[in-house]
Amino acid sequence: MTAQTDTPGSVTSVYQVSGMSCGHCEGSVSSEISEIAGVTSVKAVASTGEVTVVSTAPLDEEAVRAAVDEAGFELAGKA
Repeated sequence: MTAQTDTPGSVTSVYQVSGMSCGHCEGSVSSEISEIAGVTSVKAVASTGEVTVVSTAPLDEEAVRAAVDEAGFELAGKA
């Protein structure tokens, strides 16, 4: 799911990530995704597996997948 937010020029995307179980997991995923160019905000929720990413432009899903893999988890796709 990708939707425009209230902030002009920003895009919000929600991804499903499997394997997160705690705050440390959330932090690892958020940290890796936040390093992608254009990302302005990341919120990971372990209990739902959802990661909400706000960026200046639509993100390349492979870049998100690589960041999630680097954190040690698996990107299931867009939520």
